[in-house]
Amino acid sequence: MQVRWIPGEGPYANSYIVGTILVDAGITPMAAAPFKGSIDTIVLTHCHYDHIARVKEIAHMCKAKVAIHTNDAVGLLDDTKSLAMHFGARSPGSVPDIKLTDGDTIGDLLVIHTPGHTPGCICLYSEKDRILISGDTVFADGYFGRYDFPHGSRTDLARSLDRLAPLDIEELYAGHGEPAVEGGGRCITAARQLMQSGYG
Repeated sequence: MQVRWIPGEGPYANSYIVGTILVDAGITPMAAAPFKGSIDTIVLTHCHYDHIARVKEIAHMCKAKVAIHTNDAVGLLDDTKSLAMHFGARSPGSVPDIKLTDGDTIGDLLVIHTPGHTPGCICLYSEKDRILISGDTVFADGYFGRYDFPHGSRTDLARSLDRLAPLDIEELYAGHGEPAVEGGGRCITAARQLMQSGYG
C-alpha cells in the first residue's frame, strides 16, 4: 500500500492519499488537483478546522464523498466544535455523506476510534502493511495531540494511546510534521510513556 504525503502549509494539516482516499482536507484545492481523477472519498480524521478547511471545495472538485466519525460530524457545521474562529474562518457548512464508527472499513483501512483530542477522532490502520494514519492522536515525534480544547479529554486520549500501543506499526503518518516511515510503533510507545509520566 502506497501512502502519498501532501504536506500541510503553515498551521494546516497534512493530507495523505491512499488508493482512492484523501485523508484530511486542510490542503488547498490546487494541491489536491493533480489527483482529482482518482479521489472518490475524503476521510476526515477529526473536525478541527485545520483538517477540514477545504473539504467542500475538494469534494466538489473530485466529486468525492465525505466521511467523518459520527461524533465529529457536527463540526462541519458548528464553528465552536471545529475551532474555525481561531483561523478567522467559518466551518464548511456541509453534511458528511458517510458517518463512521469504530471498526468500519473504508478502502483497505480499518477505522479505529481514538477520542481525546476530539470526541470523534479516528486513526486509519492497515494491519497487512503495518501503516497507521493517526491524525492528531499521536505524532511521529513521540508526542500526543492536545486535549485542552473544548470537548477534549486527557482520560480518553490516554485510553486511545493504550489501545494503539499493541498494534504492529512500521509507518506512522500524522496530521502534522513529517511521517515516520520506519519504527512508527516506537512513536506511540513514547507518546504513551509521556502521557503516563503526567506530562501535559
